Amino acid sequence: MSYRALALTVAGSDSGGGAGIQADLKTFAALDVFGTSAVTALTAQNSLGVHHVQVVPVESVRRQMEAVLSDFPVGAAKTGMVAEKALIEVIADVFSAFGTKRLVVDPVMVATSGDLLIAEGAQEALASRLIPLALLVTPNLPEASRLVGFPVEDVPSMEAAARALVDGGAGAALVKGGHGRGETVTDLLFDGENVRLFRHDRLDTVNTHGTGCTLSAAVTAELAAGSPLEEAVERGLTYLQMALRRGFRPGRGAGPVGHSVVPPWLEPRR
Repeated sequence: MSYRALALTVAGSDSGGGAGIQADLKTFAALDVFGTSAVTALTAQNSLGVHHVQVVPVESVRRQMEAVLSDFPVGAAKTGMVAEKALIEVIADVFSAFGTKRLVVDPVMVATSGDLLIAEGAQEALASRLIPLALLVTPNLPEASRLVGFPVEDVPSMEAAARALVDGGAGAALVKGGHGRGETVTDLLFDGENVRLFRHDRLDTVNTHGTGCTLSAAVTAELAAGSPLEEAVERGLTYLQMALRRGFRPGRGAGPVGHSVVPPWLEPRR
């Protein structure tokens, strides 16, 4: 095979190209992983915000997933924008039926612009049906706060949230600190036994659209290619930092990251 592996993303489409399915597939390709997809929602959005959301019918999402998983050797999968309870339940049912083990759940609830991307009542289904299937769940600070029911804003509360998510069924939790303050960003990984902190300098950029999608897709790609969880997270964070440095501003608002970067562990292959 000309790619390192195959991966599946189940997420919404971003017409602006910086997040969602588009970011996931660009990330997979940059990391030499063949990307497949199941589209859960169509959004009309650009750098100024989300202007319209059309949820894809549940049966269509089911059929997209089943078509991919019944034919392709998917090494890992991820979920992104899953806005409604019925949709979450079907996605969980399909992953369970196919025995998907390397699943990354990015609990997309709020867009970078501040727009709410999940319906009322869907959060409980996310916590009870989808997160327990996840090898890794990747909330940012606001998402972690919503999921665990207490403010998550510093390292102690990040660890408490990660432990709560694992207690709730996730295999591991990566609580991302990008929404915090200070010159250093801290991300916290708890794998059910050990805590690891990843620290890096905060980059002075407004071009952060799609960072959560990009990171979860990068981790998914590395898991599909056979990396152990901690290494996949470390590589995903490295790739994101490189992509942030390549960010640009195609519209009038905050721009996306630059996905077409080659990380050092792939340079010999290119």
